[in-house]
Amino acid sequence: MRFPTTPARGALALVLGAVLLGTTACGAQSISDTGSDADVTEATLISAPEEDLAASVIEGIEPDGAITVPAALRSEGLKVTTSVGYPPMEMWGADGKVIVGVDASLARGLARTLGVDLTITDQEFNAQIPGVLTGRFDMVMSSMTDNAERRETMSFVDYVSAGNAFLVQSGNPSGVTVPADLCGQIVSVVDNGSSADLAEEFSAQCISDGNSAIDILKFEGDSEAILAVKSGRAAATIGDYPVAVHRAAEADSGLEALAIDGGESPWGIAIDKKNTELLNTVQQALQSMIDSGSYQDILGAWGVEQMAVDSAVVNDGQ
Repeated sequence: MRFPTTPARGALALVLGAVLLGTTACGAQSISDTGSDADVTEATLISAPEEDLAASVIEGIEPDGAITVPAALRSEGLKVTTSVGYPPMEMWGADGKVIVGVDASLARGLARTLGVDLTITDQEFNAQIPGVLTGRFDMVMSSMTDNAERRETMSFVDYVSAGNAFLVQSGNPSGVTVPADLCGQIVSVVDNGSSADLAEEFSAQCISDGNSAIDILKFEGDSEAILAVKSGRAAATIGDYPVAVHRAAEADSGLEALAIDGGESPWGIAIDKKNTELLNTVQQALQSMIDSGSYQDILGAWGVEQMAVDSAVVNDGQ
């Protein structure tokens, strides 16, 4: 999950991923309404880069004519900011120029559903909300946790539910399926991170239940914690679910990701809370994708279908 203290991973704001094709969606309902039939044009749809694992799903999405698209969105397109460096949610393609990942794929799906152009800009995480509030961007899609503090200025369309996962050796030789299985075993974590806090909670529960505490090995970085698992020094490490899935899917990783039940939190598309028109439009677009199945297919293409939500909820239903 992303917090305001996340370090910068993109000093330059690069405007990417918004190539207007000039092709007309076959059979797509017009989303323009100028009052004159002669001025009504079909929606022009953005494309997905080949490196987008969900490209085939995105290319099959047609505009939902039941959604009223604000005039500014029709004319200027959807301006999204993300913070690259958190795979598989946000990352650079092989050329270092195209943004890919779960968030980029879903943003492309939303743009196709609305029949509008799309610009995705890499921005330092802490600068994203100010960028929306000043009007530079329409919304943030960057693994951002929907919480009460951020709702003071932003509203959120919650688009995934993110929890944690164990990373274990392939075949799970230590038999870790639930936190209680770690009692008396060694777990590697990143020091001063959320995974360390979670390991401490699990260990306290072990002791409360009359079992041996967890032996917690703390490392400076994620790579060292994972190496401890690969070498057999630790039975498991703990991390955010999508990151664990991505790590396990890497070639010859020798790892397996196991979701931890409970502790999930909503990640939301952040929009200026004063912009209720855009909030409603994005909520409708996401719900349209959920109803059509394209939303689930996009998550599935990235191997994180377990993060799917059943409906497009605003502000965690608060």
